[in-house]
Amino acid sequence: MQSIELKTQELDYKSKEAYKTLRTNVEFSGDNIKVVAVTSCTPNEGKSSIAYELACSFAQNGKKVLLIDADLRKSVLIRKHLKGKVRYGLVHYLVGKYRFEDVCCETNIKNLYMTFAGPVPPNPSELLGNQRFKTMLEEAKEEYDMVIVDTPPLGSVIDSAIVAKQCDGVMLVIANGEISYRFAQKVKEQLEKSECRILGCILNKVNMSKGGKYGYYGKYYGKYYGSYGREEV
Repeated sequence: MQSIELKTQELDYKSKEAYKTLRTNVEFSGDNIKVVAVTSCTPNEGKSSIAYELACSFAQNGKKVLLIDADLRKSVLIRKHLKGKVRYGLVHYLVGKYRFEDVCCETNIKNLYMTFAGPVPPNPSELLGNQRFKTMLEEAKEEYDMVIVDTPPLGSVIDSAIVAKQCDGVMLVIANGEISYRFAQKVKEQLEKSECRILGCILNKVNMSKGGKYGYYGKYYGKYYGSYGREEV
């Protein structure tokens, strides 16, 4: 197993609480939900960041977590979170060059392990649809408490539907105000064709400031829970 260092950044209070809520919702989806895919409609909606922070949240809660970077065409996780270089990635495993444990990385975050995408292959969809990827997920379910799979935007390529078909559940990230209802429905229908359970939709990039649509509620609950945590018993 490789050993790597990740760039770490402290989240603010509201963000931490949001990921805790998301983590709890996934846990309440059922004991049989262990492998979860995360996708979006288009690039730049924040799906990779959400997949990463959700994996970190599970790890901080004492779960042994594997985050798989299955965005073989354009990995965001490598560019945004990795310090230095990684020798072997998911592509190396899928083409049969290395074993599952060879492409897994132990990180500097307790309980968090990662498998990065690796070099860009000429046939991403075919690699993700082969038996080796399915076998990898089966092995991961035995070794880890939770497996999060970051996938490409489904509105751009079919890779996410191929991955979702082999997962226990999938979550769709939608950036607030950037995607039309009709387009989101088309992506949802594509996920349904994969016969994977849709766990829900994550609304991202919401303006929580005072002037924003959701600002009042964010401010109210932030104050309420902040005072609740400080209350003397």
